[in-house]
Formats: sequence, structure tokens, C-alpha cells
Amino acid sequence: MTDWQRDRPYNELPPPPTADQLESRRVLKAAIGANTALGQLDQAVVSIPNPTVLINTLPVLEAQASSEIENVVTTTDELFRHLDDDAGADPATRETLRYRTALRVGFEMTEERGLTAATASAVCSTIKGREMKVRAVPGTRIASPATGEIIYSPPEGRDVIDEKLSEWERFIHAGDGLDPLVRMAAAHYQFEAIHPFSDGNGRTGRILNVLMLVEAGLLRLPVLYLSRYIIDTKNDYYRLLLAVTAESAWEEWVLYVLRGVELTSRYTLRKVTAIRALQDDFNKRARAASKGGADSEFQAILFEQPYCRIQTVMDRCGVSRPTASNWLGALADAGMLQNVKIGRDRLFINREFLQLLVRREPTG
Repeated sequence: MTDWQRDRPYNELPPPPTADQLESRRVLKAAIGANTALGQLDQAVVSIPNPTVLINTLPVLEAQASSEIENVVTTTDELFRHLDDDAGADPATRETLRYRTALRVGFEMTEERGLTAATASAVCSTIKGREMKVRAVPGTRIASPATGEIIYSPPEGRDVIDEKLSEWERFIHAGDGLDPLVRMAAAHYQFEAIHPFSDGNGRTGRILNVLMLVEAGLLRLPVLYLSRYIIDTKNDYYRLLLAVTAESAWEEWVLYVLRGVELTSRYTLRKVTAIRALQDDFNKRARAASKGGADSEFQAILFEQPYCRIQTVMDRCGVSRPTASNWLGALADAGMLQNVKIGRDRLFINREFLQLLVRREPTG
């Protein structure tokens, strides 16, 4: 048992356990399957001729799922429609698109400087659209959505929180031989227990998960996102987080995360494989429909996101408006793109690609 009370700030939150405490026989066995599935995903991703397809699309799906956990709800269709310009988007869509931007910001910072508490602050600030510093105001309490009962009170006091974040940072970079996936699971609990910001901690923590995998060299591109798994197993997620706090029940928590990594890796691998197959088939049909007029760069654009504008083709392919219009129009005439007018804008939608992206299966 831990020295913890639900309604008292948990300033005594201990640092994560050692490798000996975390890596039980069950955990090590589960880690083998999770690491294997993740490795297969990484290989599939880097073998795709144009990885931008995944960098532009999978984070949008993650942004939608992670925001949904926080009751910020929008549709995939709205997100892709406003990907390049959110001026006409509703507040939920704009906030969700900021999550996608935060993923990119965090990825770039991690590659340049490594993953730190400053990365977490930048990610949270991007999500919320304003500077997010460590909580200074006391009284933060986390309540049950169903009953309103206080279930957890995170540490209070800027100095205390800063020290807890320093412990978290030392843990994620410790050279103790701990399996990186086990480290990620423990670090995720620790970050959520510290709850360093006044808002956005859940979404920030989920972005930090994939950044840890990138920093550890397990993923070369940030394409594994656990938010859909968490949605599908939401009760278990919160129950097991609280059990670590109340009972130091680390093993069940780590096993839960490892299962999520394995299931989500397999799910994402199937998605990546299907995208590549569709892209190959689509490109063959596109060449036939355009009689060879459209170039490979044009075909790549149609899979970087499902919505395409004439101006995008002009800029990327270096062609005139009539040429770009002809290329897009030929595919629309062949039934491969849907030509729609939204306000003053004309969009060409790759419906086959969009349907593949939004098609989902349970991950839990």
C-alpha cells in the first residue's frame, strides 16, 4: 500500500520503480510480443515509397481519438477538410488540429534536443493554443465523471512539481537496461500522476508515449498511437492507473500498456499494408484514366491527404491551373475522385482513401 489519500495532494509521489521491480516474468514475456509487433510496423512504415502518406494522415486519426477521450469531438471528414486552413472550422476541429501540430512540434524537438520536460511544456502549449507552465495554483482535484467523487489529488507547489518532472526526466533517460516499452508504460503513469499542467495533461502524455519510442529507436517515424486502444478499454485504463497509485500495482498496469502496444502495432500494420495496396492499385488506374498525363508527384499528392485542391497540384507539380484542373478532372470523370465545391473552394476527394482511413476495428 502507498501513503496516499484521495483528497490530499500527493506530494509524496515516489519516483518510478527500478527495473528489477518492473520487469516481472509476465512483463518480460509480454514485452517480447509487443516489441516484435512494433518492429514489424517500423519496417513496414520505412519501406513505403512515400512515408508522407502516413505522416500526414495517421496523426490526424490519433488527434481525433485522443481529443475524443477529453470529450473534444469532431469528425475525420472535418479534420481532413480543414487540414490546410482551419479558418472555417468549428472550435472542436481547430483544437483537434492543434493536437496534430503538437505531435509534429514534439517530434521535431525530440529529434533535435531529446525528450525533456521542456518538450512536454511545448506540446501542451501547442495543444491548448497558449503558453502552459507548471501549475502554481493549488486545489487541483480529479473527480469521477460518473459520481463527481474525488479520486485523485496530484502534487501541489511549483517546486514540488518541478522536482517530480526532473525525476521523470531522469527515469526516461536512465541507462539501467530497462525495456523501452516497459519504461514508456511506467513513465506514462508517472507523468499523469504528476499532472503538471492545469489542462491538457492526458493528451500531452499520449503524445509523449510515441516520442519515447522514437527517442529509443523503436520507431523511425511517429506512427503508433494508443488513444484508440485507450478509448476501447477506457474503464481499464483509469482503473489500472489508480491501482498503481493506491496499491503500487505496477505489473497489471505495465501488462495493459504492453498489450496496447502489441494490438495497436498489428492494427496499424494492417492499416499501412492496406494503404500501400490501395495506392498501388489507384496509381495504375490513374495512369490509365489520365492517359499517362499525370506525373508521379501528382499521384503522391492524392495520398498525402484525402482532400486535394487545384492550387496544391499547381504548387507541387509546377504546372498551370488548366493542367492541374485537367489532371484532377480526368480522375473525377473516371469516378476516382469526387469533385465538390465548398464555399469558393473546389475540392477533389479521394473517397477510397478516406474510407480506408476512417474504417476501424476494435483494438482492445
